[in-house]
Amino acid sequence: MIRPICSRNSSVLWRPTMRNRFLALLFVGLSVSGCTFNFTLLPGQGPLQEMQVGGTGAAKVLLIEVSGMISSQEKDGLIPAPSLLARIKEQLARATQDDQVKAVVLRINSPGGTVTASDIIHHELKAFKASKKIPIIASIMDLGTSGGYYIAAAADTVLAHPSSVTGSIGVIMLTINARGLLEKVGVEATAVTSGPRKDMGSPFRVMTPEERAIFQGLIDSFYQRFLTIVQEGRPQLQMEQIKKLADGRIYTGDQAKAVGLVDDLGYLEDAIELAKKKAKLPEARVVTYQRPGEYSNNIYSKLLVPGPLAGFADLDIMALARGGTPQFMYLWMP
Repeated sequence: MIRPICSRNSSVLWRPTMRNRFLALLFVGLSVSGCTFNFTLLPGQGPLQEMQVGGTGAAKVLLIEVSGMISSQEKDGLIPAPSLLARIKEQLARATQDDQVKAVVLRINSPGGTVTASDIIHHELKAFKASKKIPIIASIMDLGTSGGYYIAAAADTVLAHPSSVTGSIGVIMLTINARGLLEKVGVEATAVTSGPRKDMGSPFRVMTPEERAIFQGLIDSFYQRFLTIVQEGRPQLQMEQIKKLADGRIYTGDQAKAVGLVDDLGYLEDAIELAKKKAKLPEARVVTYQRPGEYSNNIYSKLLVPGPLAGFADLDIMALARGGTPQFMYLWMP
């Protein structure tokens, strides 16, 4: 929040971002009028704070939101924000230090994301569960596909909303061929490399069959890891069953339950009650962690509702066109 005051007290948190350049210009422009300004931090800055959103008692059920694109990329802009990966890591670290946190509910609403970010979050949840020894319940909302389902596999129990979409077990590699566009505008890209495969995946030339085979090998390796994660989370399913289910298709909540990809159907309240039951809690407070200036007054607060293409809001497609490397994704991308 920015408030003009008639004093000489002013402080600005300086970082080389668009937000601070904007604040600097605003500060200079308004100071010309004779007033100085005191700038307070914008919402989203500062350490996490605990907020109660329901329940009673001393014990706590921590509600962690896994929404939008799963990525390690921080969001910059007027109000910068940590990546989903960094945020979940920070929340788990704080919960580890709180003996009153007796269970965790993952509120998942994501089409997936990068292979590595999905795998790290899964790893962090497994490590947290091993050290804290408390139940983790996954509640899939609108979407829990690909990387979203990969993360859910770390939970003890997976519930799907009756109208949710899940599945899409598989890997996709995103790259762009901009050669035709460059030819139309009379631009030619030239790469000088130390070997014939050094620029494989370049958006400025056609991929050769040999290069496609190399990429396919990488994708097959990531896919096999996904299958292993699913089998660890679904021990009642044989690998051959999982392979038949993991052809990239999506499932409704009912269909996912019928084939064994989720344990049951239920609403978020059901997931919280199940977490309390598994933790043997007659009562518990439901809490979230949030930044100063954010507001939550119930278990659905701040919940994002991404559609199938919402992940592209956080996916730097133009980086690929500028010569960025291909991205390997656990992502439902219709």
